[in-house]
Amino acid sequence: MNPLPAAMLVRGTLLHFLADPGANDDAAAWQYIEDGALFIQDGRIRHCGPWHDVLAALPTLSRESARYFDYRGKLILPGFVDAHVHYPQLRVMGSFGRQLLDWLEHYTFPAEASFADRSVAEKTSAFFLDRLIAHGTTTASVFPTVHAHSVDAFFEAAQARNLRMLCGKVLMDRHCPENLRDTAQSAWDDSRALIARWHGKARLRYSVTPRFAPTSTEAQLKVAGELFASAPDLHLQSHLSENQRELAWVGELFPGRANYLDVYAHFGLIGPRSIYGHGIHLDAGERTRLAETGTALAFCPSSNLFLGSGFFNFHALSQTGVSISLASDVGGGNSLSTLRTMAAAYQVSQAQHHALSPWRAWYLATLGGARALALDQFIGNFTPGKEADFVVLDATAIPELAFRWDFAESVADRLFALMMLGDERCVAATHVLGNCVYLNKA
Repeated sequence: MNPLPAAMLVRGTLLHFLADPGANDDAAAWQYIEDGALFIQDGRIRHCGPWHDVLAALPTLSRESARYFDYRGKLILPGFVDAHVHYPQLRVMGSFGRQLLDWLEHYTFPAEASFADRSVAEKTSAFFLDRLIAHGTTTASVFPTVHAHSVDAFFEAAQARNLRMLCGKVLMDRHCPENLRDTAQSAWDDSRALIARWHGKARLRYSVTPRFAPTSTEAQLKVAGELFASAPDLHLQSHLSENQRELAWVGELFPGRANYLDVYAHFGLIGPRSIYGHGIHLDAGERTRLAETGTALAFCPSSNLFLGSGFFNFHALSQTGVSISLASDVGGGNSLSTLRTMAAAYQVSQAQHHALSPWRAWYLATLGGARALALDQFIGNFTPGKEADFVVLDATAIPELAFRWDFAESVADRLFALMMLGDERCVAATHVLGNCVYLNKA
């Protein structure tokens, strides 16, 4: 791991959120400081505020000894959070012409089978994490493969980069290729060993990861529930209601359950620290149950559009009180960029006649993501004591965006332009625990 830097002073335009702005864009939910400062010690935020106020609050020695980063003219936000992403699928990102179940058979499963070779997992983990950082993403909830060493390789690479990450071995004992199939017993044994090795080590936490209900027997789903309850602060991730064919299949496989969410609930797989990708085809009862149990959803708009899965009903889900984050889903999605994901989220919401405001979109990408993953005690904003992960964005990196930016009529208008016209080229720098781990030299 990289050593923590000495005290740091960072200057630039700051934006962070204290709460969900809600449908009415409550201005008390965020702080936007045109000439702002972060004072960082031991990898944590100690002061956040206007530049001159932060300077005045610091002893002379602290000011003079701190490393200084001058990002004036650029926007500084907490590091992006990607709440649902498959790192083994990078090699099939952008593959043509399938919907979910065909996608799994023709692209996903063959790609994941190659991870039987640990060197593939090691190489892919390193590339994936370096690219996340280059896109400004500092925390993610990550799917590996069924191979235990795919988790080891990922966590080793994440620990070497000081990243706060979630991951856990995929559980899958039916309806998949034989070379990707485990058993209920091996799921228990492998997961318990991985939990002992990695959960709570450095900035890493373990997620129990049944792929989705159709690829686990009832015996394995029972094991997954027992794993989730077996240690404090474990997390859980899976998929829910992504595709209409999938829903019909779940109904056939679990005829005794009321609906798809009820399958997971029956085995103890919902509640705080659990998050499900997609959640497109949900009825009102399922939405209410998600909210009441504190089960979060990952909104994967790029993937849902690319695979033709349907439109995530952000308006209805947020009105019900479900905790929601944004996610790239890669490789079903076509980019690791949170900016591109925000643009797709706006388009999906706009198509349902409930436009997603820029304030709420930026909240979802930062504090909303941290809350959905139950990591907001560590990350998500710049309140004192939080870990100093942040991204620096430069709107001048793309000529069309720079031109549009000059004509923006308000802060909200600039933020909207950045999320609609921006991409990874706008990431000027990424800092992890204060350290600058990526600097765009373009």
